[in-house]
Amino acid sequence: MKLLVILFATFILALLGTALVQGKPDFVFSGNLGMAVFIIFTGLSHFKFQKGMAMMIPDFIHGKMFWVYFTGFLEIAAGIGLMIPSLREMTAILLIVFYVLVFIANINSSRKNINIFKADYTGPGMSYLYKQRIPMQIILIAWTWYFGIYLQ
Repeated sequence: MKLLVILFATFILALLGTALVQGKPDFVFSGNLGMAVFIIFTGLSHFKFQKGMAMMIPDFIHGKMFWVYFTGFLEIAAGIGLMIPSLREMTAILLIVFYVLVFIANINSSRKNINIFKADYTGPGMSYLYKQRIPMQIILIAWTWYFGIYLQ
């Protein structure tokens, strides 16, 4: 849930900044900037915590490190895409699909008690999935839909 602080803090700061500069807050810009900063931050974490991220991927998927780096690049590209008005809606749709698909890795990670930061099996387990990850996924999907698609 610490990552959600990045999302909300960026959103609030952008609202304040646009209100000061433009005379009124820009909700579309601020919402998409919040998600862009969030998703770029998580994309960069794929390169710092690559071993732990690879452990999250189900065993039936081969080339785990490729997928860790590839999804890291995708997340960074999505963050950029959200900030380009002509790409925003398509990026938001693809990002929502991505959030649904990556949830499979989160289920796998919780079942195996994976700690992505330490790359070991000392993670919080299924309680993390139910108490934190599912609510966070719902927020991320709803936020992306609202600011990236609905308000367009």
